[in-house]
Amino acid sequence: MPILTDRRPILLANARVIDPSRDFDGLADVLIADGVVREMRRGIGAAGVPEGTDIINCTGKIVAPGLIDMRAFVGEPGFSHRETFASASQAAASGGITTIICQPDTEPVIDNSATVDFVLRRARDTAIVNIQPMAALTKGLHGEEMTEIGLLKAAGAVAFSDGDKSVTNAQVMRRALTYARDFDALIVHHTEDPDLVGEGVMNEGEFAARLGLMGIPDAAEAVMLERDMRLVALTGGRYHAASLSCIASLEILKRARDAGLPVSASVSINHVTLNENDIGPYRTFLKLCPPLRTENDRQALVQAVSSGLIDVIMSDHNPQDVEVKRLPFAEAAFGAVGLQTMLPAALRLIHNGDMDWKTLIRAMSTRPAELLGLPGGSLRAGAPADVIVIDPETPWVLDPADLKSQCKNTPFDEARFSGRVVRTIVGGRTVYEHV
Repeated sequence: MPILTDRRPILLANARVIDPSRDFDGLADVLIADGVVREMRRGIGAAGVPEGTDIINCTGKIVAPGLIDMRAFVGEPGFSHRETFASASQAAASGGITTIICQPDTEPVIDNSATVDFVLRRARDTAIVNIQPMAALTKGLHGEEMTEIGLLKAAGAVAFSDGDKSVTNAQVMRRALTYARDFDALIVHHTEDPDLVGEGVMNEGEFAARLGLMGIPDAAEAVMLERDMRLVALTGGRYHAASLSCIASLEILKRARDAGLPVSASVSINHVTLNENDIGPYRTFLKLCPPLRTENDRQALVQAVSSGLIDVIMSDHNPQDVEVKRLPFAEAAFGAVGLQTMLPAALRLIHNGDMDWKTLIRAMSTRPAELLGLPGGSLRAGAPADVIVIDPETPWVLDPADLKSQCKNTPFDEARFSGRVVRTIVGGRTVYEHV
């Protein structure tokens, strides 16, 4: 079970330390005291630490900044039967996530200062990891009238999004980007044209035809992303594509980057570790939005993360209960849980040689912190002591019953993993330890 200790000093000794913010990958000790990283260097040793320091031998383990999950649904307020701040934070701590960025599609929607304040207070009182809210981009998520971006940012919103809904009105999106630019606010947009999606439930192609299911073309994503790139060029607003899934989108993103536009992008852990064939015999836990694409798309997404074209890997945590998942594929709800499995699944990319450690930690910690203006994602002296310890080799099998989330709709049901988080430290306190 996750634990919560006092904030006495901690020395993580003899570890392989990976800190992309300093371009560091090597053996070192990390001293944590008073809620911050005090020092990170080789040879601190027991003699160089305050009395009463908890000295932890991390030989053979990896120490890294805590992960920052840039896209996760938490049910409070309004959907606490799906997830609460308490249960989400327990799952996050178990997976090495020290900061969750929660989505605005709650009830009521996070589209005013009072709801932002509620989220921050409720999370502070019940969660064991940091929780920061994204506020709605449009009022009620209706896509018709933009929210008070300046007031919401002042209240504590770290970015602006309509969750898994796209703003189809180009004039509304243009105004939002223009207004957000004046506050240096980040617009995070789900790029999917709902008219092209239609009644589709999985990736359009041969496999969908074999299963007799309606397909979603990659053009549904590419058309919306292309429109958004034109609007960014028109306005100069900071823009982040919430969840890319296909080669066509990568080509559009690269052109925008080459043109110097202020754009960035995320990909979900599901889309870099799974493909449409994993759906197999109508496995609804792999019904996702956007849908899983082809193996060629998956490989291109992995390469895009490695090259830096895609900035962030996130969980896209979307808990759904059995009433909406244990249905025929076409009728089941979209979404999967992912807080607890994001890092273990990502370690497959390390073990397969598809990605190196610094690139992975940068995409899951350092880069999200930079984009959102958060103080984490680093082991520099004075940085918040949000730190994880990873055992990179331990083999284990996921039992859905062990998931801390209130819902168990994981695409990695009974999957075999190699490596896991063994300690999560938030603000200098150990909030999770795997025994």
